[in-house]
Amino acid sequence: MSGNQPRVQDPRTAPHGRRRLTLDIERVLDVSARQAVRAEFRYDPELPLTVSVEFLVEGGPRVLWRIGRDLLRQGLYAMSGLGDVQMWPSSVEEGATARLQLVSGDMAALFELPIPPLAAWLEHTYSLVPAGEELTGVDWDATAADLLRGPAAPSD
Repeated sequence: MSGNQPRVQDPRTAPHGRRRLTLDIERVLDVSARQAVRAEFRYDPELPLTVSVEFLVEGGPRVLWRIGRDLLRQGLYAMSGLGDVQMWPSSVEEGATARLQLVSGDMAALFELPIPPLAAWLEHTYSLVPAGEELTGVDWDATAADLLRGPAAPSD
């Protein structure tokens, strides 16, 4: 990142037990050009496998991505993800950053994120729903019945 410290907002509880982390990050445009972006990470224990990330550029549209929680966690320490979402650490020293690449169609964006606040926030999400327990509350009979029933017909 540039010499500026990223602005970090402490995780806080929102309604219904959702957790949020707001970071000021940078979009990497090329070797010497960066764009400031605010990213809001949200975790909902009712949807325990994913993290919603909303990217906000001043004067631009809001863009929402849902990213696997495990992909984000692994990407802090090693290459993670395939295809549309990939993440990897850019360095391993204190205050290190990670790169997050998002691809949609013929568009791609590369972001640089500070590892320490994101790692701490992700660990907190694992205290809410531990790894391996994300699907313990799923009613598999009802889920299978829904799948077999197929998509609902549109109502008039």
